[in-house]
Amino acid sequence: MLTRPLTMLCLASYEKGAEFMREVKRQGWRVYLVTSESIRDANWPRESLDDIFFMPDENKKWRLNDVILGVSYLARTHHIDRIVALDDFDVETAAALREHLRVPGMGETTGRYFRDKLAMRAKAREQGVPVPPFTAVFNDEVVNHYLAEVPGPWLVKPRSEASTIGIKRTAAPEEVWNILNQLGDRRSFYLLEKFIPGEVYHVDSIVSEREVVFAAVSRYTRPPIEVMHDGDVFATRTVEHDSDDEHRLLEFNQRVLKAMGLVRGASHTEFIKAHEDGTFYFLETSARVGGANIVELVESATGVNLWREWAKLECTEPPGSYRPPQARRDYAGLIISLARQQRPDTGAYNDPEIVWRLDKDFHAGLIVKSSSYHRITQLLDDYLRRFRIDFFARQPVPERPTN
Repeated sequence: MLTRPLTMLCLASYEKGAEFMREVKRQGWRVYLVTSESIRDANWPRESLDDIFFMPDENKKWRLNDVILGVSYLARTHHIDRIVALDDFDVETAAALREHLRVPGMGETTGRYFRDKLAMRAKAREQGVPVPPFTAVFNDEVVNHYLAEVPGPWLVKPRSEASTIGIKRTAAPEEVWNILNQLGDRRSFYLLEKFIPGEVYHVDSIVSEREVVFAAVSRYTRPPIEVMHDGDVFATRTVEHDSDDEHRLLEFNQRVLKAMGLVRGASHTEFIKAHEDGTFYFLETSARVGGANIVELVESATGVNLWREWAKLECTEPPGSYRPPQARRDYAGLIISLARQQRPDTGAYNDPEIVWRLDKDFHAGLIVKSSSYHRITQLLDDYLRRFRIDFFARQPVPERPTN
């Protein structure tokens, strides 16, 4: 009979997932962390870590072979029972490690659907989930046919980046070809997609044995690509409960995650509702929790902390016996802005609905919570106007997330 504690190996090339690691430790597991040498001094939950290992990195990118060799050497003297990727950029690395060490969990084939935007679109379309018209860009003739058949504007998208990083919006075929030619040998790592004006929604989920056991639906005030590329304050809020939008998105989310093959874990999935006809289109999904403090948004509205519940799910033995907590049905709104001030003062924002304030240099952020959807909408609309005056600053779009 196994008497040793079970061991969780966490991969984090960016600073995130502290609450996940704390909860794994509370569940009685050993917790090991592999992270980047460049963020050695980050605020890791060291009191919950049994050991921490640092990978040499360039812009937080690891060489896969180095990780496999390093973790395999670690495995000589440390049992590894689970491997979890805490950031989008670690999903493929974790999948490769599981395959190499024969550790249970998502392998490389399934992992591809949660990182490769071309693969996930093709799979969603196979399952009858609407997606914006798209094409791979491997072949010149195929690209020219697409540009002739699908009216612009179009987006040239990296297949494996996170958020809106690296996306180029184009209005003429010549612009598309200029971008593709500039990409050179990197061209095959991109796709081409029709730009559909609309409202972007996100569904944040916990999945156990292929069933979505918890999901919260929210809507961005402006699509993230517009916020990133045009410059604006970021905001998102819970959608109205029992609305048609909530029901349709919960159904689409279940279909998407089943199609992609997620057996268990957390997911952040995005859809767009076209202004033209109200059709919902699948945009992308992931096998991790949402960034930009969406975890705090969901917890404020529901009482469910996605990091904590994901950890409990991974630690539950036997698999399939996890049960999510009863969720509240309140509403929450999140607003975040780059700030001109190093330590912006949000003291003038003093409504009783404020339940969280962001503590980060050159950023201002708040979360409001209420049982009233209309009150949250009123507060967020007011704060958006005021944040643009009080704090808002712009910076160039980064090539990779800066966390």
